[in-house]
Formats: sequence, structure tokens, C-alpha cells
Amino acid sequence: MESQEPSVGIKQFLLILKRRWLPTTVEFLLIFSGVVLAMYLTKPIYVAEGKLLLKKTSSTPSLTGLGKEIGNIDPVNQQSSPLDTEAEILLSVPMTEETIAKLSLKDDEGTPLKRDQFLKNLSVRKVESTDILKVTYKDREPKRAAAVVNTLIDNYLQNNILLNRAETKTARQFIEQQLPQAEATMHVAELGLRRFKERNQVVALDEEAKSAVTVIADFQKQITEAKSKLADVTPQTGVFQSSLGMNSKQALTAASLSQSPGVQEVLTELQKVQSDLAVGRTRYTEEHPNVVNLKRKEAALNTILQQRIAQVVGSQQAVPTRNLQVVKLKQDLTTDLVKLEATRLGLANQITALTNVQDAYKQRLTILPKLEQQQRELERKLQVSQSTYSLLLQKLQEIRLAENQTVGNARLVSRALVPEKPVAPRKSLYLGAGLLLSSLISLATALILEASDKSVRTVEEAKELLGYTLLGVIPSLGKSKKMTQPNKDSELSVPELVVRDNPRSPTSESYRMLHANLKFLSSDKPLKAIVVTSAVPQEGKSTVSANLAAAMAQRERKVLLVDADLYCPLQHHIWDVPNQVGLSNVLVGEVNFKTAIKEVMSNLSVLTAGVMPPSPAALLDSRRMAALIEDCSSHYDFVIVDAPSLSVAADAPVLGRMADGVLLVVRPGVVDSVSATSAKEVLKQSGQNVLGLVVNGVVPAREPHSYYYFAKEYYAEKNLTAYK
Repeated sequence: MESQEPSVGIKQFLLILKRRWLPTTVEFLLIFSGVVLAMYLTKPIYVAEGKLLLKKTSSTPSLTGLGKEIGNIDPVNQQSSPLDTEAEILLSVPMTEETIAKLSLKDDEGTPLKRDQFLKNLSVRKVESTDILKVTYKDREPKRAAAVVNTLIDNYLQNNILLNRAETKTARQFIEQQLPQAEATMHVAELGLRRFKERNQVVALDEEAKSAVTVIADFQKQITEAKSKLADVTPQTGVFQSSLGMNSKQALTAASLSQSPGVQEVLTELQKVQSDLAVGRTRYTEEHPNVVNLKRKEAALNTILQQRIAQVVGSQQAVPTRNLQVVKLKQDLTTDLVKLEATRLGLANQITALTNVQDAYKQRLTILPKLEQQQRELERKLQVSQSTYSLLLQKLQEIRLAENQTVGNARLVSRALVPEKPVAPRKSLYLGAGLLLSSLISLATALILEASDKSVRTVEEAKELLGYTLLGVIPSLGKSKKMTQPNKDSELSVPELVVRDNPRSPTSESYRMLHANLKFLSSDKPLKAIVVTSAVPQEGKSTVSANLAAAMAQRERKVLLVDADLYCPLQHHIWDVPNQVGLSNVLVGEVNFKTAIKEVMSNLSVLTAGVMPPSPAALLDSRRMAALIEDCSSHYDFVIVDAPSLSVAADAPVLGRMADGVLLVVRPGVVDSVSATSAKEVLKQSGQNVLGLVVNGVVPAREPHSYYYFAKEYYAEKNLTAYK
């Protein structure tokens, strides 16, 4: 099966060429002739060729090590190619316009050559697996072709050098512009770092942090020792104060007064007066002059004593007289108490001072991380600015040196030579291209014509389009006799009764096969009446109806053929019988049925159309017509109704509801796909019982499938064609 499918396709293609041979042949000859004529009229064309080597970097910077990046042709992305980029530069407007101007190139009319025309003859492409660009130019003058290539290459090489030098100059100018800014930025960073250290008294933060921890620990140790000593001195002070009955301040005051001569002298005098006063009171009364004098003297001495005490202790505070004189032991105890108090106060002050200093160190230690962060940021800015300045300074020196040595990174491999032989036209190429082009266009034309042709061309197309059961394939018949229609100037082709006149022909056998297929359809319920119609006129429905009736009559079946095509009746011409009375006369009641029928051969009677009525549809869609078909079906073995085409009138669907089914006739080459589809829709919408499909007028040589072919010896006898 697989080997047969290609052969079927080739057969279909050959059939298309056979059907469209005339336009295909004419088009082929015209195109091929035009190609041959163009070959002889075309002037010879010469091609000059030159080559350029592209290097990634220039050799001189690579050897000196200065300016290596200048003039590099690295790709921007992975998809791009440096060679393609340089090729586009060769084809750019400046390059091409300069070449045209230098050589004063002109076209055939003598006007300056346009760039578009120049580019049509110019080609720049890379040589595979190399870094070489090949530049070619086509021209009718070989010397001019070589001159164009060499001039374009020279322009490119010069431009390449100038471009690299321009890049170096631009880079130098840019660095010279940026260098003062970088230096100023560096100075600003240095000044910021210096001011930060001065403001925060920073020398070395790392060392300061380490030493601060050690100092805080030492201060803590000293505070602990001082607190321990204070805890030892404080109880001793309490014991001395308890023994002396005075506190440390009082003890200090008493010690000072006891060691003051002025106080002790006045105190001694006062004590003596007080003794005398006490003795005088024992002798005298209070008003006695001696007692009064002693009181005055006592008061004066007290006043003097308080003045002396105030001078010693520095205040007007009252001091008990008992504390003004102490014995030696008590004096020693007072002195020790004063010393202990001094020691205690010293230790307390030491602890306070050490604590304050320790707190200051702790506070400094707390802000050290923030200071370190700020210092690092300032140092980073300074480092970046210093690096930028140093790099720019270094690059400036390198570019100044490289500016004087920069050369191009393209090198001439070979200059264009004057070509000796033309490259076009090539006769063999022209002829081959002409043959190929003519063949392809001709074949495309045949396929386009075939595709634009909406007619149904083969049996398979009819089956696929309509989807009905194929009951018969009727081969094409010969030319029929011509007959002039009444009241018309045109001639009507009357087909022959091949079943009656040539019963041994393949066509007759095809009608008998159609009869057999109809019998197979009626295995359960025998068919009694069928309607034969077609999608459009000229498909041979009347021919099929007449020959099918004849084939059934030859099988000893009593058949009635009814010509219900009241628009263009043909059965009376086919059977050569009069048509004065017929179906229309019977339906209107002018004659009876038996008078209107004519027996045309054994077992076969024909009811012609009769007089053409003004309204055929009204007669056919009537109870009389239904009763007539029913009555005929009871008296005949088979009734065949030749109905009008579906595109002419709606009589066929009306008659189909009165009969047992509809037989649709299709003729390839006559009906188109639109009409066939429309006929199918009409039959479907009217609810017809479509018995099947009869393909009429088939030419075996045009059918791609062999099972539709008929014996060739039969076609040697007659070449017949059926109509209507």
C-alpha cells in the first residue's frame, strides 16, 4: 500500500498537467525564450577581489605593552562578530561615498553613481574559519572594478589608523580633564580625615581601645584597694569618737584650742576669776561690790575667750569650756582621731576621683566603635581617591607614549588585480536557470489554475464532497445528434440510448451495474419509485434515467419512465415520440393516464412531459401527482421520475417525498463544488432519502484510480459524450 500512494499522487499530478497543458506550455515557452534572449543581450560582468586581515589588537602596542586596549575590536555581545562589524564599516556611507567621489563613478546614463547602485555591485564577506575579509566589486569595466576595490580598501585602512589615533587622543583629553578633579577629591578626603582625628583627639584608635581596657582594670583595682582601706579606717574613727565623746570635728577644734596660748591664758584667768567669784559669794551677797566686780571680770573674760576661740577655729561657734583644756592622754587620742579622720577623708576622695576617671574611660571606650567606623569610612574614601588619582596619572603617562605609536589593526593581504575573464553571463547557468524557472512557474501556474477551478473533476472528489453512496460510474458517450428547440435558435444535444442500441458496450454494462446496486439497496423493502435529479443542468440526468429504464426493461421488469422536467423536457426527444399530451395534460385532467403513456420498447413505457404549463411547480406539488406516482407504483415494477435539476427548481425535493428515494447524478467537469454542496444542503433540509450517487460522463483516462477504468478495446469503437 505504501508503494502505491506515491504513484497515485504522480498520476494526479500528470492528470493536472494534461488538463492544463495549453497554458502551461505557452507560459514555459515564453519564460524560457525571455531568459535566452536576456542571456544574449546581457553585457559581460567582471569581478575584482581584494583581501584584508583583521587583528584583534595592533602589533606595535602589543610589543611595547603600551595602549593594548586602544583599537581593540572585541565584540559587544556573544552573538556579534568583529568581522561582521568591520564589514559593515566598509559598507558604510562615508566609505562608499568617498570611493565614489574619488573615482568619479557614473552610471550608464552618465550621471553620478548612486550609493544604492554602488552597493548592489559591492560585496564584503568573511572567509570561513579565518580573520580575513574579502572585498569584491562587479563592473563591466575590469579596470574600474579593480580600482573600486583598491580605493575602498585604502580608504578603510587610512580610516582605521585615524580612528585608533582619535580614540587615543580622546582618552588622553578625558584623563587630563579628570585628573584635577581626582586630585581635589583626594585632598578633600585627606582634610576630612585630619579634621576627624583632631576633633575626636584620635591618634591610634586600636591602641587606645586596648590601653583603655587596661587602664579601666587598673583603676578598678585601685578603687577596690581604697574601699578596703576605708572600710578599715571607718570603725577606728567611731571608737575614738566614742571614747572622747566628741566627733572628729569637735576633736580637731579641741586640739587646736588646747594648743593655743592665747586661749589657754584667757581660760586660766577666767578659771581664777570664777574661783574668786565662787569664794566671794560664800562671803558676800550678790550686790556686794566684790561680787559685782568679779561678775564683770568674768563676763569680760568670756567675751575675750570667745574672740580668741573664733580666731583659732575661724567661726563664732560655741565651744564647751571642758573641751578647751584636755589632758595629755586625751590630747593624744584627739590627735589620733584627727589623723584617722584625715585618712578616711583622703580615701573617700581617692575613691571618688578614681571612679570619675574610670567613668570617663568607660565613656570614651563606648564611643570608640563609632569613631572607628567613621575613621574607616574616611580612610576608604581617601584610599579610593588616592587609587583613582594614581591610576589616572599612570594611564595619562601610558597614553601619551602610546599616542605616538598607534597604528591600525587591519592589514592588506592582497590588492585587487584587473580581472581577465568575465563571471557573467554563463550560458550553462542561464539555460539551467531558465529551464528551472520556466518549469517551476509553469507547474505553479497549472496548480494555481487547478486550485482556482471549483468544478468537481473526478469520481473521488464527488464522493468526498457529497458523502453519498456511489451506486454507479457511467463512462462518457459519443456525440449525440443535434436538434433545434422549438421557438429557439440554439441546438439541443440528444443523447443516444446506448443500452438499447449497443447493449454489449461497457456503458450498457455500467447501467446494469447501477440497476443491480439499486436492487441491493431494496433487500428489505423493494424500491418501487425513484426520482432522478442533478445539481445543475447538463449533467446527464435524463440520459441516466432513460438508459437505466432500458436496462431494467431488458431484465424483464415492467418499467415506467416519467418525464417530470416541465421546464426543459427531453425524454420525447430521446425516445423519438410525440409530446402533444403527457404528464401536464394528465395532471390537469385533459387526458387519462393510459392515453398519455407510450410504449417505447418491451416492458418499458414513457410518460412524456406534455405541454409546458405556466406553473410547473403547482402541478407537481399536488395530490394528483402523488396519487399518480402511487397508482403507477402499484401497476409497474419500477417507476423512474426524471425531475428538474436542483438549481433550476424545487420540484425534485417535492417529487422525492412522493417516491421511495432520490438518485443524484453528478458529472465531473460540469458541476462545481459550490453547486454540489448547495444541492446536498437542499436534499438534507427537505429530508430526502438519498439512495446514492451516480457519476456520469467519466473519462477513464482522467481518473487517477484504476478501478474506474474500462476496457480500452470498447473505447476504440466509439468516443461518446452524454449531455443533459
